[in-house]
Amino acid sequence: MTQLDIEFVRNQFPAFSEPSLKDFAHFENAGGSYACRQMIDALHHYYSATKVQPYYGFEPSMGAGVKMTRGRERMASWLNVGADEVHFGASTSQNSYVVAQALREYLEVGDEVIVTNQDHEANIGVWRRLEAAGIVIREWRVNPETAELEDEGLDALLNEKTRVVAFTHCSNIVGSINPVSKWADKIHAAGALAFVDGVSYAGHGLPDVDALGADIYFFSLYKVYGPHLGVMVMREAVNQALPSQGHFFNAGSATSRFTPAGPDHAQIASVNGVIDYFEALDAHHFGDSETLLSSKTDRVGALIHNAEIVNLEPLLAFLNERKGVKLIGKTVTEHRAPTLAFTVAGIDPADIAAKLAAQRIGVANGNCYAYRLMEALGIPPEQGVVRLSFVHYTSANEVRRLIEALKIII
Repeated sequence: MTQLDIEFVRNQFPAFSEPSLKDFAHFENAGGSYACRQMIDALHHYYSATKVQPYYGFEPSMGAGVKMTRGRERMASWLNVGADEVHFGASTSQNSYVVAQALREYLEVGDEVIVTNQDHEANIGVWRRLEAAGIVIREWRVNPETAELEDEGLDALLNEKTRVVAFTHCSNIVGSINPVSKWADKIHAAGALAFVDGVSYAGHGLPDVDALGADIYFFSLYKVYGPHLGVMVMREAVNQALPSQGHFFNAGSATSRFTPAGPDHAQIASVNGVIDYFEALDAHHFGDSETLLSSKTDRVGALIHNAEIVNLEPLLAFLNERKGVKLIGKTVTEHRAPTLAFTVAGIDPADIAAKLAAQRIGVANGNCYAYRLMEALGIPPEQGVVRLSFVHYTSANEVRRLIEALKIII
């Protein structure tokens, strides 16, 4: 098994050589990751050399357009979908909002949409607003003892009126990696569409969306080493079925139909830098062998996952053994991302976060936009949890430092 070269990886991120970040340990990657050098360089070049309206017949406009088109095409290849199926928006919340407006026109009174109470609000609230248009909202609830979504809950809700099921690939609190392809098969068998929030998954390896079977797949590039940009994969059949939300004269353009407000050109061009990073990661660890991009997606994902598991094991073990700690989600590494949320008896999460911050360790606290999940688990949403989240560039030394700090605090 090829092991991650952590020195090579950290050399790709300017944050690790930034003087102001010396001795700072970043454990809030679920809220936003560091940017890779390749993306920063691509963004700088765009603003320096091609900051004009793109796609006109003069240089540097043509160069700008080429970079934007290539960014879309290269991202699509790593996701194993068509280039016209990749859409860029200001954020995942905005992308889901635009789709919800399309559904408002497309669905009929009495149609049913299933949402969970495990998701980030971006994949719940917009669909719930459809109730005002006569759409019936059904809630797929977590098991309050485990915080997990279960097959039986979905089976009980699916029926001939179900049109959409929205669920998360990986909860930003529970950390469980849900079986998307299995659930998508169930949803499709019922004649419905699967809308999947992959925001808390994609930073741990870009997904093969085609293999997952999602009809729409959302994620945010600022959590995947890139700019503050939302990516939405919308499969061709869904694009053709839903009414356009863009300018009327763009209704025939697949990539313009669901971007009513043009996203930042420079950020789209900088997507090339994100892909450059993943390609560098692949080439460094596996060589420049000719292989399908979907195979690269899988092997880079496995490389990242295996490295994260090595660091996740001691942190999970510590939290599982510590008295007074209530860990949310799985106590084992299988099917789990390195996002750990917990409460401590008698200690406010904000106090724990503040004490860690005083030691230059950054973590999250609060409900992290999983308000409904907090309620389902009996946790006051205004208080929430402590959330620790890391990615493949996190070092073993940083994890040990976090554990030692937590030993004293809790």
